[in-house]
Amino acid sequence: MAPLVAIVVATLAEAQQTDYEVPVNRRDLPIAAPWQPPIHTLDARDAKAPPVFEVKAPKKAPNVMIILIDDLGFGGTSAFGGVTQTPSFDRLAKNGLMYNQFHSTALCSPTRQAMLTGRNHHSVNMGSITEIATSFPGQTGKLPESCAKLPETLRLNGYSTAHFGKCHEVAAWEISPSGPLTRWPTLSGFDKFYGFLGGETNQWSPAIYDGVTPVEDPANGDPDYHFMNDMTTQAINWVRSQQSLTPDKPFFVYFAPGATHAPHHVPQSYIDKHKGEFDDGWDVIRKRIYENQKRLGVIPADTKLADKPKDIKDWDDLSDDERKLFARQAEVFAAFLDMTDAEIGRLIAAIEEMGELDNTLIVFMAGDNGTSAEGGMIGMYNEMTYFNGVEETVPDMLEHYDEWGGPSTYPHMAAGWAVCFDSPFMWTKQVPANYGGTRQGTVVHWPNGIKAKGELREQWHHVIDIAPTILEAAGLPEPRTVNGVGQRPMEGVSMVYSFDDAEAADRHLVQYFEIMGNRGLYYDGWFAGTVHMFPWAPPRNTFENDEWELYHVAEDFSMANNLADEHPEKLEELKEMFLSEALKYKVLPLDDRRQLRVNAKLAGRPTLMGDRKSLTVYEGLGFLPENDFIDTKNTSFEIVAQIDNTGGDAEGVIVSQGGRFGGWSLYVHQGKPVYTYNFLGLDSYSVTSDEALPKKHSTIKLEFDYDGQSSDGKPKLGAGGTATLLIDSKKVGSGKVEKTQFAIWSADETANVGVDRETPVSSDYDEHSSRFTGKIDKVTITLK
Repeated sequence: MAPLVAIVVATLAEAQQTDYEVPVNRRDLPIAAPWQPPIHTLDARDAKAPPVFEVKAPKKAPNVMIILIDDLGFGGTSAFGGVTQTPSFDRLAKNGLMYNQFHSTALCSPTRQAMLTGRNHHSVNMGSITEIATSFPGQTGKLPESCAKLPETLRLNGYSTAHFGKCHEVAAWEISPSGPLTRWPTLSGFDKFYGFLGGETNQWSPAIYDGVTPVEDPANGDPDYHFMNDMTTQAINWVRSQQSLTPDKPFFVYFAPGATHAPHHVPQSYIDKHKGEFDDGWDVIRKRIYENQKRLGVIPADTKLADKPKDIKDWDDLSDDERKLFARQAEVFAAFLDMTDAEIGRLIAAIEEMGELDNTLIVFMAGDNGTSAEGGMIGMYNEMTYFNGVEETVPDMLEHYDEWGGPSTYPHMAAGWAVCFDSPFMWTKQVPANYGGTRQGTVVHWPNGIKAKGELREQWHHVIDIAPTILEAAGLPEPRTVNGVGQRPMEGVSMVYSFDDAEAADRHLVQYFEIMGNRGLYYDGWFAGTVHMFPWAPPRNTFENDEWELYHVAEDFSMANNLADEHPEKLEELKEMFLSEALKYKVLPLDDRRQLRVNAKLAGRPTLMGDRKSLTVYEGLGFLPENDFIDTKNTSFEIVAQIDNTGGDAEGVIVSQGGRFGGWSLYVHQGKPVYTYNFLGLDSYSVTSDEALPKKHSTIKLEFDYDGQSSDGKPKLGAGGTATLLIDSKKVGSGKVEKTQFAIWSADETANVGVDRETPVSSDYDEHSSRFTGKIDKVTITLK
């Protein structure tokens, strides 16, 4: 044996017979087991076994928890001046650090993917939400393998990892049993996932997964069930189990409630607590938040309150009915935030009871973007009306006043409240050209690692800085390769330098922003941006004619003083820098086709159905979101179901799609086939068979003749039609459906065979009683 080789072998052998101290290569993941020299001893009783190879986190690596509230602006929490008390958030702020210049991307999917990868949202192909992805680079909605997520890096370095709540990072066409499942949470870094896939869910009747397995009826008949409470209990149980079984192993928890995103669903007990709190209206309360922010010192004392967008009416100019309705909407929103903070407090208390709170690095972002103005000027009883071009009225919504926030509503609030809760800024979610869309009140809490308590940090940071921060705090390097794939370097910077130095100079000096044509650029104390499109309105200009604004944000915290005319050369400099960054990070081409991109074919993204005109499904198939089921909107179609009713007791749903707030269902009720079309929860049309279902094998057929075919061959959108039922080719019923939904059934409800999950399309059944008691051989849906 060569002398050098002999020395290496001897050194490894010696190290392996003591504690495992062989240098670990954490740059290339997974960590490879050390090479073992050949053993020449014949009998195991005469040899000493080498130590078992285990991947362990660095000795002083902390537990980590990221908490991310949905759709909450800078002025939402009481620690940042909000009028709704958030004691759990405030407690962490008092014992940790508050960052008052921390930023999101202005939209949910982009913020979440950027946060979990440490790269800009276009770098990880999440230029917008997954449901409007396109085939352009930067917009495909599919995470590149070269941008591994933070949980995968932590897991491969010895952490236990778990995600609870919202996951809006999976491509819409990959949410089906056919997969691929590689971008689902449990195959992209998380050991445990309990939550929903998509932008939102009904908090009373959610469509949720445990790992990759759908959860059947999570409420299980409990009238008090609420997903916010459920996910918190799941998180507590997981952390307790993890600490019981592997107390020396750090955990990473990503806790991402669907709150306070629409639908604003919250128990009545929370709503009652906030009655009357918003009667003064959004102008007075916005000013109150602003004054609180100055008093608390979270904004400079000389900050001006920025103007409101011109489309937002003054509260005093509203009618009595409008003020009554809008105040109620804010009460429910505040109640939702109140409940969310309380549940987060329950999780924090559980970690504290285990003695792990001081050694847990908590990054708490109060919002993945500014507060949502997607409720439009007056809000909505059913958020799906917006996507289907149906304008709700204040009198109609007032009919639901007492039930607002309960299971019979799917509500959103008026945009005036979004501007209010984004104080002191002008704009809201979807608008990255203004800090109202991107500035998030953020707290970092880590008693064992941060000496300072209750202090403010004013360094400028962005959501892509969270992953590098956690890696540095854990003593882990950024990996070069993960699972054999070379990694794109993280584009964020660590915030650890600021933990114990309030005066440290900023390290994040340049950052672009872009969402659906709204765009901007921050550069070392200056910000240039253009609001190309309002959240509630189509684009105002072509991209070439957009009007840019310029702010010296180092001195103008709220972006109240537009300096574009005074410093045209600075504005041009930042506009050129934006184009440079846009080329660097795959931002171009800009795409403002907000409505058209909902249509997969026009957007150029994959769908499971492709160009198929027919789909055959079998009993048991279900949990299929709208993007993964045949689209029967705006066309004639037929449903042919082959049924075995030889027992004579067949009842329940044969096939359904959607639910209480929009959908359709073919089912058997009291022995007779029925077809019900539910138009946005506003109107319902049913056709019931004149005859009972025979006690034998039968074919039930539903023919839908659409009225919207125009003379030029292009379908009219949202027209009505005639629904006809047949049993074994015999016509047994017919009726008119006066109008149909042209764009979307639901953001979260699914299509199912043999059951109607989540909420029911028809009041003839609930989820439990909807299960078909006969046998379904197959169902074929064909577009004509």
